[in-house]
Amino acid sequence: MRRQLRSRRAPAFPYGYRYRLDDQDEVNQNYLADEEEEAEEEARVMVVPNLKEEEEEEEEKEKEEKEEESQGQETSNAWWQKLHIVNEYLWDPEKRMSLARTGLILVIYFFFYASLAAVITLCMYTLFLTITPYMPTFTERVKPPGVMIRPFAHSLNFNFNVSEPDTWQHYVISLNGFLQGYNDSLQEEMNVDCPPGQYFIQDGDEDEDKKACQFKRSFLKNCSGLEDPTFGYSTGQPCILLKMNRIVGFRPELGDPVKVSCKVQRGDENDIRSINYYPESASFDLRYYPYYGKLTHVNYTSPLVAMHFTDVVKNQAVPVQCQLKGKGIINDVINDRFVGRVIFTLNIET
Repeated sequence: MRRQLRSRRAPAFPYGYRYRLDDQDEVNQNYLADEEEEAEEEARVMVVPNLKEEEEEEEEKEKEEKEEESQGQETSNAWWQKLHIVNEYLWDPEKRMSLARTGLILVIYFFFYASLAAVITLCMYTLFLTITPYMPTFTERVKPPGVMIRPFAHSLNFNFNVSEPDTWQHYVISLNGFLQGYNDSLQEEMNVDCPPGQYFIQDGDEDEDKKACQFKRSFLKNCSGLEDPTFGYSTGQPCILLKMNRIVGFRPELGDPVKVSCKVQRGDENDIRSINYYPESASFDLRYYPYYGKLTHVNYTSPLVAMHFTDVVKNQAVPVQCQLKGKGIINDVINDRFVGRVIFTLNIET
């Protein structure tokens, strides 16, 4: 039994071996402590840079805010300085000067400019006393009558094909619109029937309304659009209307009416073999003169002369020149093609 009990006891180690085990425990503990210290140092190293970065960012934000505040203060100070300079320029209380001038200089300037304005006002008033809105005062430099034609054509080129209505329909529309004011019923209602062959002179004050003589659409006959609604364009015999520009107080000289004459401008004269004029006299009757201006001659209707080109060569461009003929009429000005004449082109295709 004793032998068995002895065998169950813990083994006995020598004293030196037990001492070595204690040393090993201390070494392990020291090793663990060192590892903990290194981990703490690493954590400190990781935390410190983050704190430094945050501090640097905060410092940068503070600097930016300070810079913005300083800039705002500088701009406000600059505006305030400018305003202060302007106020001092307008009135300097120390030097008692306004606009960098003393009071005496300002008084002199005031009276100088006031007298200058008074002189200009007096001159303008005197000038307006000699001018009337009803009649031009100076007419020495007024040009002779100019002319215009209808229908409207781009670059004064009448190009159309007889068999294609789309090419000439816009000319018909233009003529119909232009002649609305010449309708017989409207002329009889607004204007008076004047005797032909003499001036229609109206006495009275210059501001009194003047009467106007009738110029009826029916005077144009075949070019009136009443008998032929297409004004001859559907048959290749186009009508073109001509009128003189209005000139206040104008009267044809020597009591002879101004006439209209058309011909080929350059090329073969036989390109135009026949032209009919309406009225048949191919002239502007004297009863439509003088013209008293738009303020008093309200219902005035300019007289017309219609040219009916009944026989013109086809399928080629024909340059046409229509001139005014009469005493004192100028129709050969080179640099103005509308003074006393008009030049256009007919190109009728079939």
